[in-house]
Amino acid sequence: MRFNGIPVKDLKQDEIINGIYILRRKELKEASNRKYYLDLTFSDNTGEINGKLWDATEDMFLNMPLNMLYYVNAKVECWKENMQLNIQKIRVADPEDQKEIDKFVPSAPIPSEVMLKEIYSYAERIRNDEIKRLVLKMLKDKEDRLLYYPAARSLHHSIRGGLLYHIYRMLHLSDKISQVYENVNPDLLYAGVLLHDLAKIGELESNTLGFSEYSKKGQLLGHLIMGINEIENAGRSLGISEEVIIILQHMVASHHYEPEYGSPKKPLILEAELLHYIDMIDARVYDFENALKNVDKGSFSEPVWSLDKRKLYNTDL
Repeated sequence: MRFNGIPVKDLKQDEIINGIYILRRKELKEASNRKYYLDLTFSDNTGEINGKLWDATEDMFLNMPLNMLYYVNAKVECWKENMQLNIQKIRVADPEDQKEIDKFVPSAPIPSEVMLKEIYSYAERIRNDEIKRLVLKMLKDKEDRLLYYPAARSLHHSIRGGLLYHIYRMLHLSDKISQVYENVNPDLLYAGVLLHDLAKIGELESNTLGFSEYSKKGQLLGHLIMGINEIENAGRSLGISEEVIIILQHMVASHHYEPEYGSPKKPLILEAELLHYIDMIDARVYDFENALKNVDKGSFSEPVWSLDKRKLYNTDL
């Protein structure tokens, strides 16, 4: 790479920096003085930061393609307890540097191929033949995209391979829980974990870098409804019994727990209840890990939006 800029994690308030970052999002807005500015979001493999480009024009906005590397000259400032860039100069990085964009993409810490093999091993553990056949079909239909899809556009596991990583860790947690509680049906718990967010492949449209936006169907229906429909279609095509189809649909439908989060029903079977909490545990753990990864021991993070704007503490114990 011709140019090595300062990583997002190393940015310090009041510094003048020269960086190279991926432009993830952009908005053209009007300031209180009636002049336009660009509200930009940049990222690299160490983090994400907002930036402002003042006195902007519509032409500038239109000529800034997303998901490309940019050279950025800016002052690092603090606004409402969060770091942001006051941009002085910005331009698209040269073609030679663009070739190395993969190095700037935040990715799951485990190779996707390793995780995919592991989740198939859990699917093969399912003893109920109907559940196993349905799960394997739905995994097979999406396995290529599972290798790179994020679990969200901007919340937990919004990284390359994030959906696979989320499922992978939930399966390991499910395994431990099913060993402790003898009344848990591991077939249902594994199946629920494997299927609960699979319709995010469709709710989101992602490129192979793991950068995503919501699809039209995703915005109008969401992955719970889409997942219920996909289970119905896959089950009917395989001749799966009504009971299996309905129970798996219930697990997907109820895993957000509350109507305001999209679930039409609360869990009515034990495995659905556990699925909700396993999902929440992994999402919360990820949010803590992500918020604290660049925080010094004995220091606090910036406010974490997904955790009620709490400033998390990185204990030195």
